[in-house]
Amino acid sequence: MDLLSSAVLASTATGLLTAVGAVPVLLGRRPSASFSDMLLGFAAGVMLAASFFSLIIPSIDIATELYGEGPIPALIAVVGILLGALAIGLMDRFLPHEHFVGGREGPDVDNIRRMWLFIFAITIHNIPEGLAVGVGYGSGQSDTAFALALGIGLQNMPEGLAVAVALLSIGYSRWQAFWVAGATGLVEPLGGLIGGAFVGISAPLLPWGLVFAAGAMLFVISHEIIPETHRRGHHKRATGGLMVGLVLMLFLDVWLAA
Repeated sequence: MDLLSSAVLASTATGLLTAVGAVPVLLGRRPSASFSDMLLGFAAGVMLAASFFSLIIPSIDIATELYGEGPIPALIAVVGILLGALAIGLMDRFLPHEHFVGGREGPDVDNIRRMWLFIFAITIHNIPEGLAVGVGYGSGQSDTAFALALGIGLQNMPEGLAVAVALLSIGYSRWQAFWVAGATGLVEPLGGLIGGAFVGISAPLLPWGLVFAAGAMLFVISHEIIPETHRRGHHKRATGGLMVGLVLMLFLDVWLAA
């Protein structure tokens, strides 16, 4: 199997785990708001660790091999992270979407149904995840890529549950909440395809692709996920979830890459 196919398949698998995480809403179990925020904190911790240990550090190592020691590897990391954050920031600003608690943001487009506003918001969350998995597998570093995909897949499950619970809270039925939450994960294969194709074009683009994906994920963590976990006053549980997610991803990355 070629690297691009592996990137698409891996990002598809991680995306489908979003639907797996939403299954409990079909069983009549609705977690409390504090537990939901803890799950989102866990997702943030996994993404934070993945950004550094599976994307930024490997990018610097590869850039050092290509250009030698000096300021160039660090400059690539700095510029790439900022470009990734800028790309998702522009999407956040110009795509109409709605936060789970904070309400509507972006252009005022009255004829877009409420469901699609939520889908746009969740797409902003999931695109950098698929991009990161695609870049990881497109790089050919199978051990690091597997650890990254496993970590993102694990965090997609509580994220899918949190999305479904949020939709239930505004009046969607259990089946509607499940299908919408599951469908949002389907944008990850698109991100995987883009990421895998991007790094497959030329080896010098690989470190740029890794840090670009990291910057996109870091923006989502800071701008979207962490604020959502703190809006309702569940700071301690959310922080605990973040710490568990971070150390779990760190363990997986070190263990699987050994």
